[in-house]
Amino acid sequence: MKTKDAAAGTAEKATVAGDAEAVVAQVRDRYGRIALKQEGSCCAPTCCGGDTADVATAIGYSAEALGAAPEGANLGLGCGAPIGHLALRPGEAVLDLGSGAGIDCFLAAREVGPTGRVIGVDMTPQMLARARDNARKAGHANVEFREGRLEALPVDDASIDAVTSNCVVNLVPDKGAVFREVARVLKPGGRLVISDIILDGRLPEAIEKDVWAYVGCVAGAMQRERYFGLLEVAGLGKPEILKDVDYLDAIVQSAPDEVRDFLARTGARLEDLKGKVRSVTFRARRSA
Repeated sequence: MKTKDAAAGTAEKATVAGDAEAVVAQVRDRYGRIALKQEGSCCAPTCCGGDTADVATAIGYSAEALGAAPEGANLGLGCGAPIGHLALRPGEAVLDLGSGAGIDCFLAAREVGPTGRVIGVDMTPQMLARARDNARKAGHANVEFREGRLEALPVDDASIDAVTSNCVVNLVPDKGAVFREVARVLKPGGRLVISDIILDGRLPEAIEKDVWAYVGCVAGAMQRERYFGLLEVAGLGKPEILKDVDYLDAIVQSAPDEVRDFLARTGARLEDLKGKVRSVTFRARRSA
C-alpha cells in the first residue's frame, strides 16, 4: 500500500500544468483512500475536519434529506446540494457525474420513483464498491453505478433527462470534454444542475502547481468565464447561477488549522486568495 509520504513525493512531480493523466491518477488514488476511510475529505467547507452531517448541512442539504440517505452515503465531499434544484419527476432518468458513495443518486432515486432510474458514474473502484454496497443495503433497485471517466461517459446518447454533479468537474483536467459528454447523453431539452468550484481571479503559481490543492478542489478550478464558455460551446446554453459563495472564506471560518497548513505548504497568503475561489451551483439546459 502506498504511504502518504510516498504519495506526496509522487504528487510533487505531477503538476496541474504537466501530465494530465498523472493528475487523474492522483485524484483516483486520493478518493480511493477516502472511500476506504484512510483519509478525510478536503472538498467541503469544513475541509478535513468536522462531522460529515454538519458538512452536508452547511452546504445546503436538509436534515430530512440526510435522514433519507443510506448510512455511509454521505462522505462530506460536496460543495453544494444540487439535487434540490433539479425538480425531478417520477419516471425520469438521472445521471450523477462523480457519484462517490452515492448520496445524490439515492436522493434522486426518491424523486424519480420505481419507474425512474438513476446512474452514477465514478472512476474510483473503491468508491463504486462502497456505493453499490450502500444501494444493496438500502434496497435501491432503481440505482446503478458504472465505472468510467467523465470525459467518456458509459451512457447512451440522448438517454438522460437530468444530469447532476457535486464538486467533481473541477477535478477533471479536460472540462470541455465533460460538458460535451453531458450534451451528448442529455435528451433534447434535458437539464443539468451542478455544484462546483470556479475562480474569479488568478491563483498564486505555487497553488496552481500543487496537486494536493488540486485533489482538494482548489487548484483544479477554472476561471469563471472560461468554464461557462466551455459549457456554452458544448451546446448547454447560458447558465443560471443559483448559489455563489466564497469557498475559502467558509473554510477559514470552520477549519482554520487546515487553512494554515495549506498556506504554509504553498507559501501563499490568505489575502491573495479570498474572494477568488467560488463555490457555485448553476442550472443549464441542452437546446431542444
